[in-house]
Amino acid sequence: MAAKIKKGDKVVILSGRDKGKTGQVTRVLPKDDKVVVSGVNTVKRHQRATQTNAGGIEEKDAPLHVSNVALIDPKTNEPTRVGFEFRDGKKVRIAKKSGEVIDG
Repeated sequence: MAAKIKKGDKVVILSGRDKGKTGQVTRVLPKDDKVVVSGVNTVKRHQRATQTNAGGIEEKDAPLHVSNVALIDPKTNEPTRVGFEFRDGKKVRIAKKSGEVIDG
């Protein structure tokens, strides 16, 4: 199945404690249906000191379920669903709100 949300996409968070925030997708975990968005869903992890790092409390972005994020329409800057169409013999992602092609 083709990915509706890809690395580098600008997304808005639809639910949870970070609802309404926007960010860029840094990682996609297709097996778990999750995405990691920069600056969103930040958690603190206690890290043990090793030879390479000092340890302490580290902040990192935790994965979100893909159903809790929506792509930002490139034309209207509003959340939109993603569809697929064939244009010039290639399958491309389409923003459902505006019909705009997303990164061809």
